[in-house]
Amino acid sequence: MTPHQHVPFDPALTDLYQDLHRYPELGFQEHRTARIVADRLTASGFEVTTGIGKTGVVGILRNGSGPTALLRADMDALPVREETGLDYASTATATDAAGKTVPVDHACGHDLHTTCLLGAADVLAHARESWAGTLLVVFQPAEELGQGAQALVDDGLYDRFPTPDVVLGQHVAPLPAGRIAGHPGASYAGSDSLRVRLAGRGAHGSMPQASVDPIVMAAETVLRLQTVVSREIPSTATAVLTVGSIHAGDAANVIPGEAELQLNIRSYDEAVRQRILDAVERIVRGEAITSGATEEPTITPIERFPVVVNDDAALSRTFAAFASWLGPENLLDPGAGAGSEDVGILATSAGAPLSYWLLGGTDPGLFTTGDLSDPALLTVPSNHSPHYAPVPHPTLENGVTALVTAAGTWLPAAAQRA
Repeated sequence: MTPHQHVPFDPALTDLYQDLHRYPELGFQEHRTARIVADRLTASGFEVTTGIGKTGVVGILRNGSGPTALLRADMDALPVREETGLDYASTATATDAAGKTVPVDHACGHDLHTTCLLGAADVLAHARESWAGTLLVVFQPAEELGQGAQALVDDGLYDRFPTPDVVLGQHVAPLPAGRIAGHPGASYAGSDSLRVRLAGRGAHGSMPQASVDPIVMAAETVLRLQTVVSREIPSTATAVLTVGSIHAGDAANVIPGEAELQLNIRSYDEAVRQRILDAVERIVRGEAITSGATEEPTITPIERFPVVVNDDAALSRTFAAFASWLGPENLLDPGAGAGSEDVGILATSAGAPLSYWLLGGTDPGLFTTGDLSDPALLTVPSNHSPHYAPVPHPTLENGVTALVTAAGTWLPAAAQRA
């Protein structure tokens, strides 16, 4: 379909979206969601494969000779307790990988991503006279874990299905509904999360001389880590180091035997990333030595997301089509963002260009200017907040249209078939 064609919207997608929102599932546990996806793709005429990358679903629609376009949506939710007050709010719980019972919420909008891609897949399936080539729709598990895209590739995504000529996708964001944002080049940060265990020697709180206090060791480590970005990384580079969790002990009068830190690193350049990782190891081991610890600390990776790099030409091509549809005044360049994504793995593994954008999903009435200087951006609920939930309309309509429009820029009109 060309960018100028009207894209029909199925009102039943509203019910689907609310259903997926009400019943979220954690990464690699998306069994119910995957069944719904597979059933709907089958009904739309796709060849469907389930269980790829554990819980992923792939649909393929062959429509003559031409390029292959991959459209991707992620399906997993977060261990967050929803506080939106919506009548379709989640009250679900699940058991996480550590065996802990946690609340579950689609606080990042993956339910909307899934709904929009199902809607777009159905539109394209019923408009095969207007395009040619192969449409590959990928419903990915475990994006929040940073593992889902790689799991698909490792399970033979490009051995079992055609290699795409382009990878297309979107992520709902706390921008006004009706706006779309995208940045060429390095667009979303690489992310490394680490778990640090500091081993000390426990003792009675009245006898600190008998201990090697891991809480003091942890406190010194946290403070020293704050100097990495400010004192070891060039001021022209962008990087973030955050200690997001610290735990040690359970009683006021007991010095515990160990402490645990969890920290996160964001960067856009591999040399900067490696310099930060080296600094973390040096500081952690140095503080342990200074504290007199007799056991080496351990640093264990939790997850990693590579830098997401939008292909300049691919994004420009997609946004030219968006401009014809939405108008250039509704397209924004947010610059490089500190958020992280694993969608880039699907592109780099295929040697294909990536075109990935942000879809506005917040009530436009909450904004004044609606651009990137709007003060409302600092106050409206954002992704991962327990209060975050996109407004279904017009976000669903825009999300479906964006995917159909993007696909139409890569799949030639039927009259152009080879």
